Amino acid sequence: MGVSFVTQIVDTLNGIIWSDALVYLCLITGLYFSLKMKFFQVRHIKDMVKLLFKGSDSEKGVSSFQAFALSVSGRVGTGNIAGVATAIAMGGPGALFWMWAIAFLGAGSAYVESALAQVYKVEKDGEYRGGPAYYIEKGLGMKWYAITFAVATVVAMGFFLPGVQSNSIAAGINNAFGVSPYVTASILVLLLGVIIFGGVKRIGKAAEIIVPFMAIGYILVALIIIIVNITKLPEVIALVFKSAFALEPALAGIIGMAISWGVKRGIYSNEAGQGTGPQAAAAAEVSHPAKQGLVQAFSVYIDTLFVCSATGFMILITGMYNIVNPDGGFLVENMPGVAIGPAYTQKAVETLFPSFGSAFVAIALFFFAFTTLMAYYYIAETNVAYLINKGNNKVLINALRVALLASIFYGAIRTAELAWGLGDIGVGLMAWLNIIAIILLRKPAFDTLKDYEEQVSQGKDPVFDPVKLGIKNADFWLKYNAKKTN
Repeated sequence: MGVSFVTQIVDTLNGIIWSDALVYLCLITGLYFSLKMKFFQVRHIKDMVKLLFKGSDSEKGVSSFQAFALSVSGRVGTGNIAGVATAIAMGGPGALFWMWAIAFLGAGSAYVESALAQVYKVEKDGEYRGGPAYYIEKGLGMKWYAITFAVATVVAMGFFLPGVQSNSIAAGINNAFGVSPYVTASILVLLLGVIIFGGVKRIGKAAEIIVPFMAIGYILVALIIIIVNITKLPEVIALVFKSAFALEPALAGIIGMAISWGVKRGIYSNEAGQGTGPQAAAAAEVSHPAKQGLVQAFSVYIDTLFVCSATGFMILITGMYNIVNPDGGFLVENMPGVAIGPAYTQKAVETLFPSFGSAFVAIALFFFAFTTLMAYYYIAETNVAYLINKGNNKVLINALRVALLASIFYGAIRTAELAWGLGDIGVGLMAWLNIIAIILLRKPAFDTLKDYEEQVSQGKDPVFDPVKLGIKNADFWLKYNAKKTN
């Protein structure tokens, strides 16, 4: 009775926090930022790719690519497989278009939060630290607000959500290969322990290797399935666009569901504006905040335009999906009795590789969820470092590592529904707190892009000077520039 009551409270809170208000706030904020920055996400695509591979790591920071990989590892997770399937089942093929739309607009929010993370970052215990807690305190001067964000983040990322991801991994491996969850949990804890006890540098290097491998492998399988069914591709693309604008008669009645589920799952997947990406962005070794802002904007494209699209096209081109009728039953029922979720992707892969679908999706889920666990840890660690202002924080950092590994082990062997609900509350609070903060702090972020563009037009490699732009409390950059001139 007690657990049921707690679950009801958690579900009610989630219903309020993750209401349509948050969806529209993300959408409108992304549109506003995109308009104010003159759709930089189109104008600067070439710069995004070029900056991705420029620069190297240092003793204190990671390279742009490592920060990008760490950010992508957090964005690309189980939502890219299960979330896309759910969006199609509930909103039809048109939901995929609205996922693309929110990714395009979300790039604006991703730029702003990541540029701010660089502007207000600090050097602590020999490593670069930054993110919403830091720019809320330094940019807005609101310590209580920053502490609220940091606490919500540590609780969600450090204690509740890790068990959910490990549960997905253990269930997928057990279903595909019959491996005991206890064995999977032990291996997970060992592998992740080796990485996180090595600090941010090792996390960055692990992400640099694992993320391209997992994303390219997944997209490659999707491309093979699309190529084999290439004659159906024009029809599928037409269906996506027609369904998105109520031009497909059979699906016209669920246009609202297509928009709602597409936007919700797009936001949930790419996390633009939610305050998760800036922690990784702040760790990058760059000479100007705009450089990492552009790189992080590109990470939103990778998540949604590539990985989510790979899942969507695999499902749609093979016809391995059902579409729920809000009034009961199904508008489309290609797979009677198949549950909404990863099974859609498994069935799509099995059309070409019989008996391989469940194994492939289990392996993909392993890599997607494993890298998400790395990102969760790093985000939690950054906020623990913020909460402990002075002195050596190694003891508490190590306590966080042990707690997170314990959460992973427990989550893998037990169902994690309550943890998922509690984690969602934490992430939802992060999103509300961060979006309001980046709206209030928009001017310094806009100024960084304008300054970057001016320096590039003069043929310079942009270098950031907060004094020239009238930005206060960017103490790191004052010391950084003083060292460079000496």
